[in-house]
Amino acid sequence: MIKTFTHEKLLRYVYNELPAKEHAEVEQALLHDAQLATVCADILLAQRCLDGLQRQPKQKTTDSILQYSRTFLKAG
Repeated sequence: MIKTFTHEKLLRYVYNELPAKEHAEVEQALLHDAQLATVCADILLAQRCLDGLQRQPKQKTTDSILQYSRTFLKAG
């Protein structure tokens, strides 16, 4: 029986958010479906790229927010 998986399920697989039974089902499907394995590999690559992104605002952005908030201190 051929079983199809949604992108959501593959994302949950990549992030280890599936119950053990579903996780095993996806792994079995990946072993037998080259196209599914390719899609999963693309998701893994995207995950690694996103995990490597900087997660802090630029100093200029932080300074602008602080400067804006100071206008409320002066008004009170």
